[in-house]
Formats: sequence, structure tokens, C-alpha cells
Amino acid sequence: MADRTERPPLPLPPRAVVAVLRAPTAKHFVAACEVLRNAGITCFEFTLTTEGAVEALVETRAALPDAIVGLGTVRTAQHLDAAAQVGAAFAVSQVFLPELVAAANMHQIPYVPGTLTPSEVISAWNTGVPAVKVSPIGPVGGVTYLTELLTPMPDVAIMPTGGVTLEAAGEYLDAGAVAVGVSGALFGDALLVGDLDALKRRVRQLVSSV
Repeated sequence: MADRTERPPLPLPPRAVVAVLRAPTAKHFVAACEVLRNAGITCFEFTLTTEGAVEALVETRAALPDAIVGLGTVRTAQHLDAAAQVGAAFAVSQVFLPELVAAANMHQIPYVPGTLTPSEVISAWNTGVPAVKVSPIGPVGGVTYLTELLTPMPDVAIMPTGGVTLEAAGEYLDAGAVAVGVSGALFGDALLVGDLDALKRRVRQLVSSV
């Protein structure tokens, strides 16, 4: 079985926290990322269900040159085309579709498919991707579920997301996750109304956890 060292690397630092930004529009994305960057969080995923996500990625990379910004909620080859065209650092899906793995390989963009069950995890991992997303992990057992997955599959690089709390983010990393995605618990309504003061308090709590 292939191990992690034989795969293209996911361009994230060790114990990475990926802040997942999802909102009706990307109006407040750049400002929110600046707050997170000042607290030490440099990895961001902009979801394609957000109007203006691609443009916000370009703006964020210009404002924060050291940020690692990818696109999420990738569901079609056209989404991967867009990710490649704007230089997204990585792409993430909520689902596992072999044709998306092929498209990502064609573009040479690190791609993390979405899974939930053990069979889905192993099927995705066996395609040679750098990591596999497990989501939504919170409702199905959280850290305990991650441990149950990794115990018989310790070679699989798993990035849990979906329902991850600020307090538990560090626990996922301690349990063996290569990265952890945090969204609603971190942003609250900051991406809707631009409440950056509350976001600053929450990001301090997140950094303390990890």
C-alpha cells in the first residue's frame, strides 16, 4: 500500500488549521483573512458556493503574499479549471469523484476529495491524492470517529472538517489529522456583517487550542 511519502505533498504546514470561508458573498473575505493572518493562521479555503470567491482568492494572495489559499466545494472539472487559472494552492471537494482526481492531476493542483465512510476514505486514498477530507465529522463522532478511522488506516492522511469546534481543533491534530478545517465556529457572522472584533476573540481561542 502506498504511504504518504510517495504522494504529491499537500502544500500546508504541519498541524495546519484551514480556515474555511463560506458566505453568500466574499465581501468580507480579505479583511477576515487579514485578522486570521495576524493571529498566525495562514491557510484559507474559499468555497465556490460563495459569490466572488475566485476574485477574493486573487485579492487575498495580493494582500497576503504568504497566505496559502485554495478553493473548496469543487464539484466539476470546470471548477478545477478555474482553480488552476487563478493559481489556487489546492482544491477541496465535499465528494469523491474519480473524474475530478483526473482533472486535478491534469492541472497538477493538489486535490483533497471529500468522504465520510471508511470505504469512501480508502477508495479516495487509493487514487493517489495527497489527503482525504472527512466531512461532516462533528455530527458522526468528532475526534472519536477520526480515531476509529485512523486506527486501522494509519497511513491515510485525513483532513477532518464540518462541525469542528474551536476547543476540539487541537484534539483532531493530536489524534493524527494532517490538517483540520474550521468554519462556522470560527467565523460566526463575521463574513456576513464584518464583525472583526468578535472574530479576533475566536481566533485567539483557536490558536490556543492548536
